[in-house]
Amino acid sequence: MHWTRFGAVGFTLLAVGCSDGEKGPPGGLGNEPVQQSLKLEGFNDCNALEKYIEDTASKQMRASLEQQKPGYWERFGRGRGVDFGGMPPEMSADDSAGGGSASPQAPKDSTGTNNQVEGVHESDFVQNDGTRIFVLSGNRLYAHRSWPAEQLTLASSLEVEGWPREMLLDEHQRLVIVSQVHQGLAGKPGGGYYGGGFAGDVASPAMDCAGFGCAYYAGDSTKVTTVDVSDVANPTVVDQVYLPGLFSQARRVDGSVRFVLADTFRWPEEVKLWVDYSEELYKDEDKLEDAIDAQMERNEKLIRANTLDKWLPAGKHVDAAGVTTALPVACGDFYRSNAPSALGFVTVASMDLDARTAAPGRTHLVAEPGTVYASKDSLYLAHSHYWWWPEPGQKDFTYVHKFDTRQPGRAVYVGSGTLEGAPINQFALDEHEGVLRMATTVTTRLPEEDHPSWWWGRTTTVSRVTTLGEKDGHLVELGRSEDLAAGERIFSARFDGPRGYVVTFLQVDPLFTFDLSDPAHPRKVGELKVPGFATYLHPVGDHQLLTLGVQTDANGGCCGERSLKLSLFDVSDLAHPKETHTQLVGTAYGWSEAQYQHKAFNYFAAKGLVAIPFTDYSPYGYYGEDYWRNFRTELRVFRVDPATGISPVGAVSMTDLFARSGSPEWSWYYGPDVRRSVMADDYVYAISDGGLRVAKVDSLQTPLVTTLFPRVTNP
Repeated sequence: MHWTRFGAVGFTLLAVGCSDGEKGPPGGLGNEPVQQSLKLEGFNDCNALEKYIEDTASKQMRASLEQQKPGYWERFGRGRGVDFGGMPPEMSADDSAGGGSASPQAPKDSTGTNNQVEGVHESDFVQNDGTRIFVLSGNRLYAHRSWPAEQLTLASSLEVEGWPREMLLDEHQRLVIVSQVHQGLAGKPGGGYYGGGFAGDVASPAMDCAGFGCAYYAGDSTKVTTVDVSDVANPTVVDQVYLPGLFSQARRVDGSVRFVLADTFRWPEEVKLWVDYSEELYKDEDKLEDAIDAQMERNEKLIRANTLDKWLPAGKHVDAAGVTTALPVACGDFYRSNAPSALGFVTVASMDLDARTAAPGRTHLVAEPGTVYASKDSLYLAHSHYWWWPEPGQKDFTYVHKFDTRQPGRAVYVGSGTLEGAPINQFALDEHEGVLRMATTVTTRLPEEDHPSWWWGRTTTVSRVTTLGEKDGHLVELGRSEDLAAGERIFSARFDGPRGYVVTFLQVDPLFTFDLSDPAHPRKVGELKVPGFATYLHPVGDHQLLTLGVQTDANGGCCGERSLKLSLFDVSDLAHPKETHTQLVGTAYGWSEAQYQHKAFNYFAAKGLVAIPFTDYSPYGYYGEDYWRNFRTELRVFRVDPATGISPVGAVSMTDLFARSGSPEWSWYYGPDVRRSVMADDYVYAISDGGLRVAKVDSLQTPLVTTLFPRVTNP
């Protein structure tokens, strides 16, 4: 399944169970209503928590097996005379489921991680402090002395357990590395509903590129490793914490770090969500139903016999001396939503780097994960209401939970709310002066009058901006804008103080501007249509907007005009936004990670430069060695000036490293594209999984220094 809102892995919210008298199929699988008075509720004791887990597990197990009974869908009026593989035609299968300390020399200006909110640092696999650049590649940390640029050197490397994901660097030269590890936790992980049974009978895979074969293994835990990098030549591990769950995102404000983890539900080993096939059994519907009922009873006994320590495994802490301490869960730290939800656990783990303790503070939600947004004082989790199957009358709704993060080491629940629509990503949320603003697309399912047999109906969309504020433990709607762009969806959003910007797309790309100065009356004040769409919006200067997106054929053609596009908009007059400059990038085959990952977009305000990783392909020579030679990967650099526009400066190519893809050092799953960049004064660093290269801005085509990450040949 794809995860577009919360990282690399996930599970789906299952709306299981019906209230008494609610119309629904056998087994209680009716669509449940949207919860308009949303709240999180704690558990009085561990017995209450265990009972809730086992009740919900039993309900989900029975729902899964019930659907396997003969004629299940026909009894509910589904599937008769229709064969779409169990889903409406517009849905896909994916939809259903010092020595070495820093030199006294330092650049005057340099870039770091592209953070959404000033002062809220986001984790990434690259960190820079001006004189040192740290990169995670494969299973190692590579630490560089990066200044002076002409003396760029790989100072050291450190093996990191598991599959390193991202890291954070603070001003006290502490590097906090997050990796996915396998601890062999008890039970069979279960994920979202998929094709009549529960997906995730094995844990979501994590890559282990230690041997550069990128073999898959079941990652079931997150490891947080704190490394002292004050001596860049000798990074030292000072703290290690293991927590159940899969890493999603991390944020740092000063010395306080928050990790969001999504832990899948684990069934007892003997539970089976099917009955063993035999020709005789499946020819006799009565016997098959009896066998399924018997399997339900066996499963429920196993579920009720399980113990809380199996449902909720402990973590562990390893200090600098190697002393290990167990980190059991505390039942009082768990909350459940009063909205329908499947089993699964979202954890907000809070670590205070300035007050080292064995146990990070943890707040757990028995709910699904979704979009994460963090301001300096708050953290928001947003996830969608899930409809079990499509039917006319449905509409998208999002549940939002707010946590106060002003206390280091703790995340305190504030309140929850419900609003129409769904956000595209974290940039669709923003907190300003205590008010949450959200840009959402609302999908509504309507009857298909010309085709009454199409029980799933048809969909229509509108988009809007909604404001929410805290009142008596709830997030309540303060105001909403008019509906806009019927039939289109939001492709990008950005908020900037009392202003808001939204881009929707069908064949042209309307940029909408909003006045949000009055939270009770958010207003759309301007609109500009241009071909294509923008996937990322970046405020620059005084009321300028720099965007990255795709240029498309306004007449609906598929290929002729497609290319990446940088645009500069003048939004000084919100009522009359203007696209003042554009720059097309590459061919129809080109792409950039910055299209979907804002951390790959690097704007250097001090020099008026923007850098994006870029990979292109010439469609000639598909076989043998020539195949790889047709790729090129490089860092493209452009100068941005409100008066003169966007002009190419040049590119730092790393194609020579990419050409090695497919050799023993690389696998089909892991190739050295340029992915990030750092800019410092008049120098540009291009970063890939294969190494780091630096060049001067005025001569990008002639690199000064390249450091290669050592490779281990596959056995």
